[in-house]
Amino acid sequence: MKENVLNGKKNGMLVLLLEITVYILAITGFILGILSAETTWNATLSLICMAVMLLAWIPLLGLKILKPQEALVLTLFGRYVGTLKGDGFYWVNPFCISVNPASKTKLNQSGDVKSHTIPAPAVNANSLSFGTEPENKKLSLKIMTLNNNRQKINDCLGNPVEIGIAVTWKIVDTAKAVFNVDNYKEFLSLQCDSALRNIVRLYPYDVAPNVDTTGDGIADEGSLRGSSEVVADRIRDEIQNRVNEAGIAIVEARITYLAYATEIAAVMLQRQQASAIIDARKMIVDGAVGMVEMALERLSENQVVTLDEERKAAMVSNLLVVLCGNHDAQPVVNSGTLY
Repeated sequence: MKENVLNGKKNGMLVLLLEITVYILAITGFILGILSAETTWNATLSLICMAVMLLAWIPLLGLKILKPQEALVLTLFGRYVGTLKGDGFYWVNPFCISVNPASKTKLNQSGDVKSHTIPAPAVNANSLSFGTEPENKKLSLKIMTLNNNRQKINDCLGNPVEIGIAVTWKIVDTAKAVFNVDNYKEFLSLQCDSALRNIVRLYPYDVAPNVDTTGDGIADEGSLRGSSEVVADRIRDEIQNRVNEAGIAIVEARITYLAYATEIAAVMLQRQQASAIIDARKMIVDGAVGMVEMALERLSENQVVTLDEERKAAMVSNLLVVLCGNHDAQPVVNSGTLY
């Protein structure tokens, strides 16, 4: 299906003025024919004017009003005739019908697609609206956002993680969006879910050894937490490849939520804490050993005191206890000798 943009249809104001003029003339002729109905000609004029007044409203059905970044897909007796794009006051074949299969589907910022019934507008006898297409039949060409619910997905190591994405998108081909898929909004949401699962299962939550996330056969340091920009770009490309047939362009995809699933979150937190403690202890020990070595070298260079191997071992033990302990050291004054 190829989009056909209807140009040169901004004749709505001209048609509206002609309709007003026709009604004024028809009403005038009808009144004159009634007031002077002695001849057959006057009676015929009254009948013609009455017929005009009864049928002249049909062209008013072809009046369409569009605001900026709106489009209207039109069909005539089931055949696609074209799309109106751009703001303006249009007039088309009054028998054309606008089509929008996703008119009752709403993409919320806080969840997946939600269907709701639009109540019928109340009829007001004091107001007459013609030529204005219902808002739900128009397609928005603006950039819109789909924020799907969080999903529980296993990463490449089998750990369940919860992840959510926000996808910004817009319609670029109205004919494909309306006729190639049953409901382009639901189609987009489902493809986002599928693409997210396909990409997330290629990455570990955190950096893991011997994991290839790029598919080149070489282990790398890619992860969901550390390579969020790369993961988001791959998700966007994956979604775009899936929705091309629906005439939708994916502007951007971003990860909005990422965490371990609740059933393993506590265990993974303990693991991270243990890893952090080990790293901190390793740093403390490395620093303490360096300080002890420096102390022994300075004492030996300056010949402050001569220590045998046993006294050096005792000094090293005491310094390591002081430097690596969790609490402040309690000094002990030795008034005697070691022997």
